[in-house]
Amino acid sequence: MNWSDQTRSIVAIALVAVYALMCAGIYYAQLRKRQQAVRNAAALIPAADGAQAWLIGYASQTGFAEELAWNTARLLHTAGIPTRVASLSEISADDLSQTERALFIVSTYGEGDPPDNASLFVSKLMNAKLDLPNLHFGVLMLGDSEYVNFCGFGRSLTEWLKASGAQALFNSTFVDKAATSALQTWQHQLSHIAGTSDAPDWQAPSYQAWRLAARHHLNPGSAGAATFHLELEARNEAASTTWEAGDLVQVLAPDDAQRPREYSIASVPSDGRVHLLVRQERREDGSLGIASGWLTEQAAVGETIMMRLRAHSNFRLGENIHRPLILIGNGTGLAGLRSHLKAREAIGVSRNWLIFGERNMAHDFYYHDEIEAWQSKGILERADIVFSRDQAERVYVQDKLREQSEVIRAWIAAGAAVYVCGSLEGMAEGVETALTDTLGKNIVEQLIEQGRYRRDVY
Repeated sequence: MNWSDQTRSIVAIALVAVYALMCAGIYYAQLRKRQQAVRNAAALIPAADGAQAWLIGYASQTGFAEELAWNTARLLHTAGIPTRVASLSEISADDLSQTERALFIVSTYGEGDPPDNASLFVSKLMNAKLDLPNLHFGVLMLGDSEYVNFCGFGRSLTEWLKASGAQALFNSTFVDKAATSALQTWQHQLSHIAGTSDAPDWQAPSYQAWRLAARHHLNPGSAGAATFHLELEARNEAASTTWEAGDLVQVLAPDDAQRPREYSIASVPSDGRVHLLVRQERREDGSLGIASGWLTEQAAVGETIMMRLRAHSNFRLGENIHRPLILIGNGTGLAGLRSHLKAREAIGVSRNWLIFGERNMAHDFYYHDEIEAWQSKGILERADIVFSRDQAERVYVQDKLREQSEVIRAWIAAGAAVYVCGSLEGMAEGVETALTDTLGKNIVEQLIEQGRYRRDVY
């Protein structure tokens, strides 16, 4: 090839790259516009004759409670009732003392804990004694009855409101695993308030048929449980195949159709398939876990998997899309971080720092080639991969955070957002402690308020 041919090839490649970046930019701009349109549809209706807006507060980890909060606002709007929708951490003591009517839609996280976007509400308000005699409230609680503290946070919130002198408008509604009957009970209460009986039924999106297109064992020989990369594609062209980096899927295993299992999506729509990173769970007797066993071993490649996409607004990039990003995780939590790196690569944002931990480098370095490629292309400005069992003294991601405390402070000062994905016990708790020790409690709380500290932990 002569020099002119090489020049033409370079120019052609550059034009393709620029075009791809433009397309990605247009896609994300349109996506943000659609999201804003949804919120605008539930915008405040001006209060007539001095009527006060109803406060609708939500505490949501995976996004379902937030979705129901906006549905609640829209239903009340049909009757001309003004509303204000906010996460609990956005609600102040003055908001509560000056509000006469409030509805709370809250989920419970882990063993009775509040979701992340309620943590400030708990620390600043629920640990204080407020006098709220003028507040009348209703509570919709989301949970899973297989946990001992079913709807634990919703119960704690209700007890605190009553102890503060607030009065219940009606009995609290408990929703077990998104049960449609419970949601209809909540709608019935709202219909009384709104004076309408023709509101559409609310229910989670229906499950759709997906084909298990590929499955690869990523860590043969590992001392830990087998971990697999899965790829799924929709069976039906009309199926919903739109998601964002940070979103989840819910999978129904044939032997446990009443309890869906959630997994972080490890890909972006431009990949053409939903990618999952699934660790094979085993019970004490050695038998396979129901959902993980089905996905990683029992279902044959090509078989149908019943699955639905789940928006996870609390872990999406949102307004952080162009910020420096510190991505922290362990184990299969790399899935959610991988999707964010793919999204950032698509729009050419390169100020990314990955801090990831697993057991042994020889067996458990998932997506090794991909991570090295991101480093060589400059997509990853920093990558600290921590293998806990590769030295005599075990080292974890939270130890790396402490080691790099000055760098952490510099990135945060430069406007970085922190995304954490992986195990709640051990990793996520250790990371939060390390961040608090490094930055101070006030700074961590500011990051939460600004949406710059987000978690997808389990």
